[in-house]
Amino acid sequence: MTPVRRAALAAAALIFFAAMDSSAQTPAAAPPQVPADVSPLYVVTYVESRSNARDETADLLRSYRGASRKTPGNLRWIVLQRPRRAGQFVVVAAWKDKAAWDAHMAAPATKAFRERLAALRNAPADDRFHNSLSVGPMEDAPGTVYGVTHVDVIPPQKDNAIVALKALGEANRGAGGNVRYEIVQQTNRPNHFTVFEVWRSREAFDANAMSAHQREFRDKLAGMAGALFDQRLYEILD
Repeated sequence: MTPVRRAALAAAALIFFAAMDSSAQTPAAAPPQVPADVSPLYVVTYVESRSNARDETADLLRSYRGASRKTPGNLRWIVLQRPRRAGQFVVVAAWKDKAAWDAHMAAPATKAFRERLAALRNAPADDRFHNSLSVGPMEDAPGTVYGVTHVDVIPPQKDNAIVALKALGEANRGAGGNVRYEIVQQTNRPNHFTVFEVWRSREAFDANAMSAHQREFRDKLAGMAGALFDQRLYEILD
C-alpha cells in the first residue's frame, strides 16, 4: 500500500470515529407528549415483577384496582395476569382525557402505589398511551380468555395498517364468542398499535384464530410488520 493510500484511509477513519463520537454525545430526542385532547385516553401498562414477588405484586395490583376505578375520570381499570408467566401483568385502563390521567398520577395514593410497585419490579412499569382506532362499547363484560397484542408496522405502511386493522376489528367483533375486540393507536408512535380482546371461551378464541378474516389480516401484516406479532394471552386477576 502506498503512503498516499495509507494517509487517505487514516483520514477516513478519523472522520468516521469523530462522527460516531458526536452521535454518541447527542442526547436522544424526547418522545412527543401525549396530546391533551385525546378523549378517551387508553393506557396500557405492562408490569413485570421479580419471580419471588409475584404474589405480593398481584395483591398490590388487586388492592389498588378498586381505588383506581373510583378515581374521577376513570372509565375502566382491568388487571390481567399471564397464566404461564405469573410475574407478568398488564393493566388495561381508559381515562376521560389526559387531565384525568395526570391528576391520577399526581395523587399521593398513586405515588405510594408506584413506589411499592417499583420495589417489587423486575423491570420498570411500561405505560403506553393510545387514542381509539377501532373500538366497541366501553362497558366491561366478563370472559375467560383475554388477549393483549402489540402490533408494530414500518412507518411508511402506517395508513395501510390502519385500514387492515379497522377491517379486522369489525370482523372480530362480529365473530361468535367475542366479548370485546378493541384496537387503539399509540399517541407518540402512530405506527404502533395495541389490540385488546376478550372471548367467552378458549374454543371461541381458537376458532377465530383460524378464520378467513384473521388469516387475511396476518397475510397483509407480513408485508408491513416492523416487529413480531406479539400476542399474549392473560387471565383476569380476581
